[in-house]
Amino acid sequence: MLSVSFDEIIAKLNAGKLYDFPGGVHPEDKKLLTSQAEIQTVSLPEKLIIPIRQHVGTEGRLAISVGDRVKKGQPLTRSSHPFAIPVHAPTSGKVTEIGPHVTAHPSGLNEQAITIIPDGHDEWTSLTPLSDYTAHSSEKVVEALCDAGISGMGGAGFPTHIKASGTKKIEFMVINGVECEPYITADDRLMREHAWQVRQGTDVLAHLIKPQVIIIAIEDNKPEALKAMQIACQDSADIRVVSVPTKYPAGGEKQLIQVLTGREVPRDGLPADIGVLMFNVGTCYAIADAIFQGKPLVERVVTVTGEAVEKPCNVWALIGTPVNHLLKEAGYNPTKQAQPQVVMGGPMMGFTLNDADVPVVKITNCLLVPASGELIDEDNERPCIRCSACADACPASLLPQQLFWHAKAHEYDKAQEYNLFDCIECGACAYVCPSEIPLVHYYRQAKSSIRQQRDEKARAEKARERFEARKARLEREKIEREEKHRRAKEARENKTPAGSSKDKVAAALARAKAKRAGKEENNTEQDQSATQTDKQAKVAAAVARAKAKKAGGQQSDSKDNQDRSDNVADEKKQQVAAAVARAKAKKTQRDSKSAPDKNSAASEENSSAQSENRATDEVSTQSAEDSKKQRVAAAVARAKAKKAQRDSKSAPDKSSPSGIAKR
Repeated sequence: MLSVSFDEIIAKLNAGKLYDFPGGVHPEDKKLLTSQAEIQTVSLPEKLIIPIRQHVGTEGRLAISVGDRVKKGQPLTRSSHPFAIPVHAPTSGKVTEIGPHVTAHPSGLNEQAITIIPDGHDEWTSLTPLSDYTAHSSEKVVEALCDAGISGMGGAGFPTHIKASGTKKIEFMVINGVECEPYITADDRLMREHAWQVRQGTDVLAHLIKPQVIIIAIEDNKPEALKAMQIACQDSADIRVVSVPTKYPAGGEKQLIQVLTGREVPRDGLPADIGVLMFNVGTCYAIADAIFQGKPLVERVVTVTGEAVEKPCNVWALIGTPVNHLLKEAGYNPTKQAQPQVVMGGPMMGFTLNDADVPVVKITNCLLVPASGELIDEDNERPCIRCSACADACPASLLPQQLFWHAKAHEYDKAQEYNLFDCIECGACAYVCPSEIPLVHYYRQAKSSIRQQRDEKARAEKARERFEARKARLEREKIEREEKHRRAKEARENKTPAGSSKDKVAAALARAKAKRAGKEENNTEQDQSATQTDKQAKVAAAVARAKAKKAGGQQSDSKDNQDRSDNVADEKKQQVAAAVARAKAKKTQRDSKSAPDKNSAASEENSSAQSENRATDEVSTQSAEDSKKQRVAAAVARAKAKKAQRDSKSAPDKSSPSGIAKR
């Protein structure tokens, strides 16, 4: 719930009254060094170094390669990611290198950058302005802002197209022209010289956002800029140009919103949550260039100041211009410094560069080159005396002393308990510190370490999620395979159409198995029957031989032969009868196993006939062998009979019984 209503705010604005924020300081502004000189155009540097990421968000993908010739305004990167905006070639030339390079950051770390050697022609690529932007959809205009690579130029670098395409209802759109940091006059000179283009950019934003009220806020130490903007906006009743009392850091986003509306941005929220959006005047100028001329963001105004340069000035600097080139243009005098020092930004929120080859980026608004003794020496840090001056000056109502202790001791959890990330790094605490402790540096280091730990934790968490996702995917695929196999098996079992080829094959296999089983059974029966017949034949032969012997052996050879022939004939008949019986039994068994068709029956009859023929042949063969054996046995019997006859002639008659018994 908002603490101050819309009507109350409008009433106070109409009365020329504003709200205030806690803390704040009044440092010496030293703006006169550059505020009275017009913006200059500098010469082309020997090389331009364009970092791929110059905004809050992700970097784009390279759209060029080493060796390519590029034109001014040509996109160097592209991406479909909403938080990735492109960078463009600041002039025409040749791409000579793509790789890590030291960039504008307090850490001094290297980032991916593109190096271009200008060819001096400054040839533009084809441009597509949207002069009649009201005739196009909001989406088309937002897309044009994104393609132009416009991000917040007041210091945050937030992509403008994201902020301009929000869905929340906006009551106040604030154009920030306060520029409260000492030394810096880039926005002041821009409003003085290009007030109408700032107004054009404001109109484009108003068309996209549709706020109820537009407020252009300018600090009261810039009367010329205030007057220029009032003239540029006098034809619009929706735009209010408001003079803000000089107090540092009144130009901070949260502090300026509190001054104008009396509302406080939530700790974990955004200005849009309380119905307010804020843009920098430099951003408005870039929007006008992109929409009405089709030019992407390739240059900006930079203040080069400090007592160590002979010609402090504001210049139009191409994005990617090395700092040392601008220092040369401003007449840098190294003899005025005990050791080389260049601060990017103002004396309150800026940071010292580690290398003068650092390039200008979209959020670079000032290069401060102080002479010896001009700024507080950070090497003069002394112990804290616990005076609480830092807490009185803090505009965010924090406890800088406790934050300093925990940050210095690397007790980051405790530092976060004291709301470390609510610190806007304005430097007011360090400015009033009698011990000259560089408090903001400790806070920045602590924030950087915490972000690094969060990033590592986030990467580890993402790696764990990827591993678990892969494990779940493999398990899911396994289950799907098993389910697929199960369904296929069930389909095979349930699929039984009549007359199918599979059923025919199965039936044929069943018949073959049955036939084999029948053959084995018949063979067993035949073997048993043959064995029994052979035994009977042998018994009959033995009985016949015994009868012949009992006859006395005195019968003639013709009679013995006749008996043996009769016996052989009887055996033959018995064997034939046994074979016929086996054949009939086999046929009966086959008839009991009726076949499904006539062809099977015919084949079984043929098999039966063949079996009978084979049985007859076997009997014939066996009879021939038995006849031979019987002839041999008859011959042996005759020989024995002759021997017995001879013995009976020589022996008395009473010995005959004993002789017969002996035989």
